[in-house]
Amino acid sequence: MIPRKTLERWAPVAAAAVLLALWQVVCSVFSIPDYLFPSPITIAQACAQYAGPIAEAAWKTFWVTMLGFAISIVVGVLLGFLVGSSRLAYAALYPLLVGFNAVPKAAIVPILIVWFGIGLGPGILTAFLISFFPITVNIATGLATLEPELEDVLRVLGAKRWDVLVKVGLPRSMPYFYGSLKIAITLAFVGTVLAEMTAGDSGIGYLMQTAGSQQRMPLAFAGLVVIGVMAMAMYELFSLVEKRTTAWAHRGAQGG
Repeated sequence: MIPRKTLERWAPVAAAAVLLALWQVVCSVFSIPDYLFPSPITIAQACAQYAGPIAEAAWKTFWVTMLGFAISIVVGVLLGFLVGSSRLAYAALYPLLVGFNAVPKAAIVPILIVWFGIGLGPGILTAFLISFFPITVNIATGLATLEPELEDVLRVLGAKRWDVLVKVGLPRSMPYFYGSLKIAITLAFVGTVLAEMTAGDSGIGYLMQTAGSQQRMPLAFAGLVVIGVMAMAMYELFSLVEKRTTAWAHRGAQGG
């Protein structure tokens, strides 16, 4: 019998293989034209044929996303610390953050174009605006859910409010923080591509927009594949870092 861990490790690969096989069969059996819905083989051929332009566009999208994501980490952690450490700040700011997060980011891109023009600015800012909210909320949640009994004990032992937050609250928030990073990084790629399709002059989003307007759907789908691979790679990277740095938070789950 195959060990459970081995099954779990290879389950995503098997699921992806089955999905691609079904996709290929459907496209072949129904003779779907490539300009409507390309098959996996056609997409792979487009990846090989346009490897140079795709790689160049992917690198541009990647570092723009990383820059916006880095800003979101700084702002998200600071804002989450503020919101989570004060009931007054939580009551005042949290509804505003929820309202801002509900605004479609696609509606903000035209405003960013007016302010910053066509180019890098809208991409970086859209990646930031769409990804900082999960970080803020998770840091605030980690701090706000600190047990009152634990805080009372630490206060009796002479710890100040700041010491409790920094030495106990922040470490306790790390699992929340890494969970938010895994969500935020995927959203950051969405924001960058959205801005590139609307206000960009390069990058995967611009490549997909151009390919779509020319009915070169295999190339457009190749761009989707590249974005998905980059997002999954960063997700797995943060998962690995999370397991290495917050193993104490996963012991119960591993033992169960």
